[in-house]
Amino acid sequence: MTILDRYILRQFISTLIFSLFALCLIFLVVNLLESLDDFLDKKASVWVIAEYYLHFFPEILKLLTPIAALISSLFSIGRLSTANEITAMKSGGMSLQRLLLPLFFVSILLSCGQLYFNGWVVPVSNGKKAAIERKYLHRGSETTTVYNLYFRDEPLRNVIIQIYDATKKSGTTVTIEEYSDEHKPKLTKRIDAGSIEWDSTHSGWKAFDVIERDYTPKGITYLHKADGAINIKLTHDQIVQLQRSTAEMNFNELRSYIDLLARGGKDVRAQLIDYYGQYAFPFASVIVVLFGVPFASVRKKSGMAVNIAAAMVISFCYLAFTKIGQSLGAPLDIHAALVGWMPNILFFIVALANIIRTPK
Repeated sequence: MTILDRYILRQFISTLIFSLFALCLIFLVVNLLESLDDFLDKKASVWVIAEYYLHFFPEILKLLTPIAALISSLFSIGRLSTANEITAMKSGGMSLQRLLLPLFFVSILLSCGQLYFNGWVVPVSNGKKAAIERKYLHRGSETTTVYNLYFRDEPLRNVIIQIYDATKKSGTTVTIEEYSDEHKPKLTKRIDAGSIEWDSTHSGWKAFDVIERDYTPKGITYLHKADGAINIKLTHDQIVQLQRSTAEMNFNELRSYIDLLARGGKDVRAQLIDYYGQYAFPFASVIVVLFGVPFASVRKKSGMAVNIAAAMVISFCYLAFTKIGQSLGAPLDIHAALVGWMPNILFFIVALANIIRTPK
């Protein structure tokens, strides 16, 4: 790494830190003004409010980091351009691509760090923040009871639990239906249980007041049992997981949750696209830096403000398209991963084209 590389990086990183601090402070102050009355009405202490925003901070940082990276690239490189330092660097034989190289690598490191931060740190903070919201702001529900749980336990078996209490690990009015074929379903067996309980020792379900009906060509056979083990693949932990907000799940838990929904017969394409989109979002920092540096490096008679405005418009269009593109791509017959990464791919190509056409 040359002296110039360190100089450019020092300008970029110092501006990035200041931008993050300023943006997060503005966001926190605005949100505090909106929520302060609710906290005061619930007689929340200063420490509770401080703890709430401490857990809210990672989510804010997740959202604002790409914007801070854009502002940092625009102002740090723009300042060098205004002082004619970019011109001096180019006169010394440094191309725009070489000028961009250290910022490109730093933005990749920033994105990789943000990938871990978004996927495993933010969900933990979101869970703690949600607990405070439920207690003091009455947002969300504290109930541990699930009503009318319908689930496809296997391709040919449906499970219906009218009421499930996650605290007691028990459910009431349970029905299991087994069918002969996916395409032309015909009921072959039905099991009704007055209640079920999760046996943590044996990791299985125990049913009470069980009635089994087998439907055969010769008729219906009937069997009643007071209690006994019952075959349900859905576990207690999985039922609990179905109640959690996806914002409180890390990437591993989110994938398990989506697989669980898919096994239950739900169309999970939208969830898969959002899942892959969450992996793609941290790399927004790379995209906005690739847009910001070429715009800010060229001095024009209209001034740096026009370049900054143009780069910010394009970059904000990219950030907006990351969500809009997922909605537009959902009905298309394209793999969910490609739809989730499509905005990054398209705007990365546009950013490279912009770098190539920027005067050397």
